[in-house]
Amino acid sequence: MKPIIGVLSLYDQERESIWMLPGYMDGITAAGGIALQVPLVITQADWQQIAGMFDGFLFTGGQDIDPFLYGQHIEGSGELCGQRDQTETMIYRYAAALDLPILGICRGIQWINVMEGGTLYQDLPKERPSAIDHHMHPPYDRTAHEVTVVPNSPLDLLWHAQKKGVNSYHHQGVCELADSLRAMAYAEDGLIEAVYHPEHSFLWGVQWHPEFSFQSDPDQLSIFRIFVQACRQRKRR
Repeated sequence: MKPIIGVLSLYDQERESIWMLPGYMDGITAAGGIALQVPLVITQADWQQIAGMFDGFLFTGGQDIDPFLYGQHIEGSGELCGQRDQTETMIYRYAAALDLPILGICRGIQWINVMEGGTLYQDLPKERPSAIDHHMHPPYDRTAHEVTVVPNSPLDLLWHAQKKGVNSYHHQGVCELADSLRAMAYAEDGLIEAVYHPEHSFLWGVQWHPEFSFQSDPDQLSIFRIFVQACRQRKRR
């Protein structure tokens, strides 16, 4: 039986459209899972009815996170989506309480950090100027900068590499790392690029976008594979 993984919805405010990048779904499929898009808006009662069908969750990229959630006022954040924040708060708390596997990508790593009690740079170029390109132009399946992998971290055990080129497209980032999390990789300018929760069976976040490069880079596919493997093990419990 393949694990069923909930993929959190994207929202286009200009078009008033709920949508999805195929790379998120395709990465899970290529790794042996079944990807299902989670509704953007769902009530607690409706969520309780469908929650049991999921074996793990992928928190996707997208809008900035409301600074209210990490105790700040809006000072540099861009477009927000209250509906996303509300739904993802409910689902994250549900998944974390049950120790369901969680993978966060881009906004997803930021979301994990905020939910665990950390903070963000609201506007990375202004608050933490750097020569590193954290907001590259397409195509996105190429290297924007390198990351240094923390020795003996789960990512190191997966990749067996000290350095790795990654893509990059974000204007916010992890500022104060939540006490419960540990860093797995840093950009050349010191920005945290990957995290994990050592007390959960699988709770990872990466700042780059493996959904754009997993087809050409086996290391990026391996992130989807280890995530799907964790979801499969959860299904067998």
